[in-house]
Amino acid sequence: MDNIPAWLLELDEKELDFVKLFVLSSGSLKELANHYEITYPTLRLRLDRLIQKIEIAEQKTSDDLVSLVKELTLQDKLDLETAKQIINTYQKEKE
Repeated sequence: MDNIPAWLLELDEKELDFVKLFVLSSGSLKELANHYEITYPTLRLRLDRLIQKIEIAEQKTSDDLVSLVKELTLQDKLDLETAKQIINTYQKEKE
């Protein structure tokens, strides 16, 4: 259990349950939407946010600004595309 991916540790209990049900339903979004009793577009939005959270968690950094941008994105205060643009511009200027 020493090799638990960092992104997995970032997920809360509800998100882990969502991933578990996604796998158990063989990735069927329709089946998952039925389970949660929500529409497909609502489920798709939830999945997209989870994907964003995992992508951000996968980007490793020790830079304070980049960490702040990631945290704001995880808190839904900044969208993923804007966060990527800020980080890319910042990293280019540092070089």
